[in-house]
Amino acid sequence: MAMHYLNLLNDFLMQDQIKIDKMDFINQSILEYSLKNSSKESDLLKNLRKETNQKILHPRMLTGELQGRFLSLISKLVKPNEILEIGTYTGYGTLCLSEGLDSNGTIHTIELNEELIDFQNKFFNQSGKKNQIKQYIGNALSVIKKLKGPFDIVFLDADKANYINYLKLIYPKLKKGGLLISDNVLWSGKVLNKTDENDTDTNIIKKFNSLLQKNKCFETIILPIRDGLSLSRKT
Repeated sequence: MAMHYLNLLNDFLMQDQIKIDKMDFINQSILEYSLKNSSKESDLLKNLRKETNQKILHPRMLTGELQGRFLSLISKLVKPNEILEIGTYTGYGTLCLSEGLDSNGTIHTIELNEELIDFQNKFFNQSGKKNQIKQYIGNALSVIKKLKGPFDIVFLDADKANYINYLKLIYPKLKKGGLLISDNVLWSGKVLNKTDENDTDTNIIKKFNSLLQKNKCFETIILPIRDGLSLSRKT
């Protein structure tokens, strides 16, 4: 009887692993090699990532280490004065982007869930950049309308159903030559499949990607980093 239950448990775990593997559609060995041969995150970011996984719901929403190093490098290349981040979550991406921020610059970051503010501040206060981080709690569509800009970099990592609506609001506030970085644009590989009309998020992501590619106001490249990042330069 005990062996029977062990077999059932093993079958359940194997089924769960299959689900995980379907989401992790980029070869794990390639990811590990890329991380091994890339610059490392700071101890602060490592602790933030660890505590997010231990204490916060939906830790998969966290910006990954490799993606974080990409955001940091882009920010250091641009040396932005004004950054807009749509979707703070626990602040990992915020701190990565802040690494290249001009000494007099500001990163404006918007989060819907006010319960995350204390967690964010725990790490923002340790970063030495707290005075340059302006946090907003509320509906991002409403908040963006009140922000003046112009922004050197916009990092979009919020609810996928509103990606096109965000794009409409972002465009006039993004500097000429400014960068729009959009997360989750490969959407666990679902962008490759025929999509049910009721799958709103996937359909919006597909339309968003197509819109950026066809829009002559942007130069865009999609990079298969984690769940897919697109980098778009306003022409």
